[in-house]
Amino acid sequence: MDIHQFTISQLAEQLTARRLSSREATEAVLDRIEATGERVNAYITVDREGALAAAEAADRRLATGGAPPLCGVPVAIKDLLCTKGVRTTGGSEILENFVPPYSATVVEKLQQAGAVLVGKTTMDEFAMGSSNEHCALAVPRNPWNLDYICGGSSGGSAAAVAADQCMAALGTDTGGSIRQPASNCGVVGVKPTYGRVSRYGVLAFASSLDQVGPLTKDVRDAALLLNAICGHDPRDSTSVHEPVPDFTAELGCGLAGLRFGLPREYFEVGLDEDVKKAVMAAIGQLEEAGAEVREISLPRTEYGVAAYYLIAPAEASSNLSRYDGVRYGYRDQDAQDLLEMYRRSRSRGFGREVKRRIIIGTYALSSGYYDAFYRKASQVRALIIEDYRRALQECDVIISPVTPTPAWPLGSKSDPLSMYLTDILTIPTNLAGLPGMSLPCGFSHNGLPIGLQLQAGHFREDLLLRAAATIEERLGFAGRRPRL
Repeated sequence: MDIHQFTISQLAEQLTARRLSSREATEAVLDRIEATGERVNAYITVDREGALAAAEAADRRLATGGAPPLCGVPVAIKDLLCTKGVRTTGGSEILENFVPPYSATVVEKLQQAGAVLVGKTTMDEFAMGSSNEHCALAVPRNPWNLDYICGGSSGGSAAAVAADQCMAALGTDTGGSIRQPASNCGVVGVKPTYGRVSRYGVLAFASSLDQVGPLTKDVRDAALLLNAICGHDPRDSTSVHEPVPDFTAELGCGLAGLRFGLPREYFEVGLDEDVKKAVMAAIGQLEEAGAEVREISLPRTEYGVAAYYLIAPAEASSNLSRYDGVRYGYRDQDAQDLLEMYRRSRSRGFGREVKRRIIIGTYALSSGYYDAFYRKASQVRALIIEDYRRALQECDVIISPVTPTPAWPLGSKSDPLSMYLTDILTIPTNLAGLPGMSLPCGFSHNGLPIGLQLQAGHFREDLLLRAAATIEERLGFAGRRPRL
């Protein structure tokens, strides 16, 4: 096995035993990026110099013994997370040359754990998209078929992991932006409970929905990354005072005592036959392993997309008002007065999808329309939360497809509504603030990965990971990677 193919656990074992150095591992990953980078296009910025310096520091730390599992491990960061001294663009021209003076809390935590940050991955502009085609700086491709999308908005992170261009990556999930690309690229992706991971230093899209999480090559690696990034942060007012368990502790505990719920509504949304077949095969494996699987109902599932695409744009219209060309970011140099400078800077700096959502959100919050749109969407959100509360009294883990279809060809979806509808199975998790994850469960007839979605109650990531570890072992898809 080549070094760049290692999981975090495999590399940590080599580093701890001093059979391999972090510099060697980092050079192997950087060489892999150079060899495959133009085809996959997963990175906006590669920080070779910074990565090698961090690797040498990690080697010194490893030499003293007792280093944490992430020490010396090359990881990638979604370009929505601020990195001190390293360009952070949000996938937008308006921040194309922005270099933050500080790092996000999750970035600091990874650095404190000794992880080596190799670069910033591409993404839909300001995390607004389901295909990663809405990036102003680089559009990534699915490593399993370079003519297909890798999913969004954390598509670059998922593609980088699938292509062995890093051992793991961080993404963000506002309506499925970790789980969808994880499903499309055949990797593991976890969206933690809202408030479990600090959002400080994350370029805000929708503040009541955004959450940072890992994309990894297997379930154990996801647990290791969660161990590092979870925890209360006084700099984030939405961060929750909740004890952080060792997420690796129950990975081998099996399925005994766990009840799985199968929401009937998730199978009534025009599922692709390949998706349905792969998910049902995975459920069959659960039943063979002795798990109890029962049908449940989440009756307001169909209203999730409409509620989300009012709430998220409304919050985005407020959050993105800070990009005005005055303090930082792109500024039009030809404007004759302040109002013209605002208009020209924002018109030139933002892409079409971002402008569309700003307009929707501003309209939904405007005088005379707030009650009819934003308030009504918030009421629907409350009903969706109540649906989950009732369902999770009947089961411990909800199991379903991640998306209605596998990845689709680049450029084949030009209608915004058809794109938004691909989020129908992931959005409810965010509206309810629950943890969710995707893990590989099969392939389509043309060789594209298909993911299985797990959801659980608030702060029960441990249940998700415990169930996922058993499913992963029985299905045997964790080690499969595309050939580039």
